[in-house]
Amino acid sequence: MTINEIKEEIKSLSGNNADFYNKLNPTGKPSLGVRLPDLRNIAKRIAREDYEWFLQNNPMDTFEEETLEAFVIGYAKDDIQKILGYLKDFIPKVHDWSVNDSLCSTFKIARKYPEETLSALEPFYTSHREFEVRVVAIMLMCHFLRDEYVDRVIEIWNRLDLSTGYYARMGVAWAIATLAAKYPQKCFDYMTGDNNLDEWTFNKTLQKMKESYRVDNELVERIQKRLINKN
Repeated sequence: MTINEIKEEIKSLSGNNADFYNKLNPTGKPSLGVRLPDLRNIAKRIAREDYEWFLQNNPMDTFEEETLEAFVIGYAKDDIQKILGYLKDFIPKVHDWSVNDSLCSTFKIARKYPEETLSALEPFYTSHREFEVRVVAIMLMCHFLRDEYVDRVIEIWNRLDLSTGYYARMGVAWAIATLAAKYPQKCFDYMTGDNNLDEWTFNKTLQKMKESYRVDNELVERIQKRLINKN
């Protein structure tokens, strides 16, 4: 399959939602309105056939082609260091929340090779670029909130540069709200202890916790009560 054939397939799947998608994702490249499940199906086929050829030739002219890149990296089966090389090359190119989150949610090989993945992500822990920060926050949320890594995850989140932008702060807020669902006491200790969250991110985290059906409202009340007593 050629790049032009892939482009034509994408066009054939375009819908009437392009304007909606473009408004929803203002920092993304122009979208043709293709549904993510359809892009996943294309990506799985590319990953089976010749993922390296695609990653080396994908022009990424549209949101759909960027999303395919993210999905293909996640679905590829190969030596872990080779895949991580493509991941590290792609992360600096991410510039919208949807591609960001598609990359992170699909990169499930991180669960099989956690230490290797953390090593690959480490250069981005101190990044001052908005979406590199968000990639770290969401990748850790998706694949490392488990007993043996949760404390390291919290420590890494606390090091991230939240001054880089809205989507970085939102990513961290979402991630910590997910921590609240899985490890409520650790979330309580973090939120009421010495953390580096700015006021906006802290309040957004509480909001997301309140909105989540997975988080007990009592946890939010305990956090707020502790902060009142501290002050």
